[in-house]
Amino acid sequence: MNRWMQTALVLGTLLGVSANRAEENWTEFRGPGGTGHSDATSLPREWSETKNVVWKTAIHGKGWSSPVVWGKQVWLTTGTPDGKELFVLCLDRETGKIEHDVKLFTVEKPDELWMKFNSYASPTPVIEEGRIYVTFGTYGTACLDTKTAKPLWVRNDLHCNHWRGAGSSPIVHGNLLILTHDGYDVRYLVALDKKTGQTVWKSERNHDFGKNGKDGDSMKGFSTPIVIDVAGKHQLITPASSAAVSLDAATGKPLWLVSYPSHSPAARSLYGNGLVYVTTGAEREIIAIRPDGKGDVTSSHIAWRGKRKGIGHKPSPVLVDDLIFSVDDNATAGCIDAKTGEQVWVNRVTGPAFSASPLYADGVIYFFAEDGSATVIQPGREYKEIAKNKLDGGKECKQTPAIAGKSFFIRTESNLYRIEQK
Repeated sequence: MNRWMQTALVLGTLLGVSANRAEENWTEFRGPGGTGHSDATSLPREWSETKNVVWKTAIHGKGWSSPVVWGKQVWLTTGTPDGKELFVLCLDRETGKIEHDVKLFTVEKPDELWMKFNSYASPTPVIEEGRIYVTFGTYGTACLDTKTAKPLWVRNDLHCNHWRGAGSSPIVHGNLLILTHDGYDVRYLVALDKKTGQTVWKSERNHDFGKNGKDGDSMKGFSTPIVIDVAGKHQLITPASSAAVSLDAATGKPLWLVSYPSHSPAARSLYGNGLVYVTTGAEREIIAIRPDGKGDVTSSHIAWRGKRKGIGHKPSPVLVDDLIFSVDDNATAGCIDAKTGEQVWVNRVTGPAFSASPLYADGVIYFFAEDGSATVIQPGREYKEIAKNKLDGGKECKQTPAIAGKSFFIRTESNLYRIEQK
């Protein structure tokens, strides 16, 4: 065997291992990279309470965080409905048995407003080999050993008044754990050394909030950032009230921003076709931005912008090739040409309301409604519905499911399901 063939064989093996890991693990909110894509195949397209359910496990408390999966473990957070006790749970992936149930934080006087609008365990954890990182916003952040479920470090000094509850999930970039605290009172991002929990950088929101600056409620946000590579430099894209901001991921220093009149962004941004796609929040506008500018690029680097049908407040859109697929909070799905911003189609999907983000896997798109129903469509320039599904125990299904192996892990008000084709 010559050297070229040996190199090709090694590369092929490494790529195969990488692909297998991508299929087997679901590491953060909306999956590896936060795109809502999975490489998994042979996923079920039909299920019910009695069809294609491998296991169903009762989860105590209340939490809107999504599950994450690594190896043989499934992790998620929960809390008592009154927010006084906050937990992290680990389930055996094969059986659904709860292996660890750890109370991480006790809160003497939780903000009661969270109960009306949110849960006390809404940010999704992020997991990697040997470690899981969990946050409950202002009430505490911790890193746990995934074998023992013992805390390796804890931070309970990163505060803000979330007002209507925490929503931004943590992300890992290199050796950094990055947290977003867009509160009523203060607004900042902070990067911690993921090994020690010590602060590496902190970036305050100091852009002009315009008319939103008169009210703390309209200055807050819930979005989870993404990291993109532009000309070899890693940018942290982080939507906030009044502006989408790009930071140097290594230092937290501002690179560029695009302003808009909206507030309370919750959806996660997308990157593709050389453009960053940002959903602005309450105004439900979507903006396509060229990410190679400096400073305020509102007037120079916007490829297209505008309100489009199907763009929601809470659900994040998903990008498939040159099309953006989305669903709004009231069950209207839409398709947008990602290069031009043209509305391609609009259609109702099953379900009274949506909070979970659509997922793309195995050649189809899945939309998950709050009542436990799900609509499966074929991505394309015409609306083509493939299947409709419903879990009878699917009440308050506000969490984006996880995909690992050939399974969905769907969380509802009081249960976690593993769904797989039998």
